[in-house]
Amino acid sequence: MDATLAPVTPLHVLRHLVTAVLCPSRPCPDTAPRLASALVLLLLPAALLYPTLDFHLLEPDEGRYAQIPKEMLQQGQWIVPTLQGEPYLDKPPLMYWLTALSYWLFGVSAASARLVPALAVHLTILSVYFLGRRSVGEKAAFWAALILTLAPGYCAVARLLLLDGLLTLCITLSLLCGYEAVRTGRFRPGYWLAAAVASGLGFLTKGPIAEILLFIPLWIFTFLTHGPGASRATPPPAAVRPVWYLLFFAIVAVVNLPWYVAIYLQQPRFLFHFFWQHNVLRFLQPFDHLEPVWYYLPLLLAGLLPATPLFVVHLFRLFLRPAHDPSRPALPEFFWLITALWCLLFFSCSGSKLPTYILPAYPPLCLALGAAAVRYRWHQLLLPRLSLAAMALLLACAFHVLIPLYARERSPYGRPELIDPFVADKSQTIVCFSRNCDSIAFYLDRSDLRSVRTRDVNHLYVACHFRPRTVILFTHREALAGFRNALPPSLMIVETVSLRRSYGHPWLDKILGITPWGLCDIAVIAPRSLQP
Repeated sequence: MDATLAPVTPLHVLRHLVTAVLCPSRPCPDTAPRLASALVLLLLPAALLYPTLDFHLLEPDEGRYAQIPKEMLQQGQWIVPTLQGEPYLDKPPLMYWLTALSYWLFGVSAASARLVPALAVHLTILSVYFLGRRSVGEKAAFWAALILTLAPGYCAVARLLLLDGLLTLCITLSLLCGYEAVRTGRFRPGYWLAAAVASGLGFLTKGPIAEILLFIPLWIFTFLTHGPGASRATPPPAAVRPVWYLLFFAIVAVVNLPWYVAIYLQQPRFLFHFFWQHNVLRFLQPFDHLEPVWYYLPLLLAGLLPATPLFVVHLFRLFLRPAHDPSRPALPEFFWLITALWCLLFFSCSGSKLPTYILPAYPPLCLALGAAAVRYRWHQLLLPRLSLAAMALLLACAFHVLIPLYARERSPYGRPELIDPFVADKSQTIVCFSRNCDSIAFYLDRSDLRSVRTRDVNHLYVACHFRPRTVILFTHREALAGFRNALPPSLMIVETVSLRRSYGHPWLDKILGITPWGLCDIAVIAPRSLQP
């Protein structure tokens, strides 16, 4: 049948709407990097990130992710991560390996540990510029990288000692390279293979989420821009033959299988624990961190400041401006927008939600906003420039002064003069009740702090009878009271110290907290028969 007489389907209309109405413009041809842009993106993030790494670890995540690679380095055990000497099977090892390498090069410290996520943040910003310019143009990529640098929801969070900053780097590189492999209409194998390596490293950081956030937007974009009904004003993305998908997953397997096989041989329960409990069940049947479905939208909008108004205006203009308007976006911008929206949708549907999960949405969203900033001439307006400068000063003040002060107030080891008399003796048995306090272990250079849950408190009571002194770190505000009420008559509390304090105003107590994160009280327990 003649193509001109072929029936028009809703899919044809949808493709025409995307390629000829929503995104009819051609991509910017000016993609050559500029020295001034590169210098700004080298120096500004460096000034914000690297001088501000050495502040107290924040419980619980930073303490945990500082302690695991420390034990890995001390024990020479590179296969099975351990926490307080026990196997820790919640996550793959790439972040631990890199942090242990940083310890080996620069010594064990909070700054050495945070150097890994800080480098990941900086490399993500640079990749947005140097790789993103190929699809959206040099000027748009520069503004995208600058918006990303000054987005507090990204830069202030991803620099912390968490897995999500490194994961965001891997996902961003895989998206940038994967899109470049198909963008021009001619498949480019080199970019495809680079995307596979980055995706494999993402898998080795936090599991299959790296592949989920790559392939779904690529397939959606190809489906909407390739085939009958799509405009031919710009080349459609290249089709990827099955053999290249096989090669992609083969590279992911080569990166990951050696460690996954090795840990399975030593800890057979890892595969079920990690893939089923910490991936599938946390998504479908969460056991912690339950939040509403709209949880990430306000976080993302607030985290984009001062570019949030640009994002809101961009969404409205995308659908309300006439098709012939020269300020309509090009297809690459549409790809980055649906990539960010897919990330937002996926994590919004997850049952378990943490603020850091949404970090991979920031780089693609900033690429879309960078293109919008140039097209709307937002970057030439005085108010946006002043707001970006103000945000840079605010972040510098927060990173250099406010966050270190806040971390000291909330750190379990923020007041060592109260804690050291109880824990300085390395032969002293220390028990955490009712959850870990890994920051204390990190600062004391110990890996033998035992944690006892509330359900196992009777075992703790029994063990206390066989030791002259047991120091217990109470990690919950009500834990000491409950422990005291159930204490057997044969045991007694010899000494206690409370880390609670008031700042004089209820709102200050609420912001700063009346106790550190992860440590509220310390007590010494002894058998009554051994007391004079």
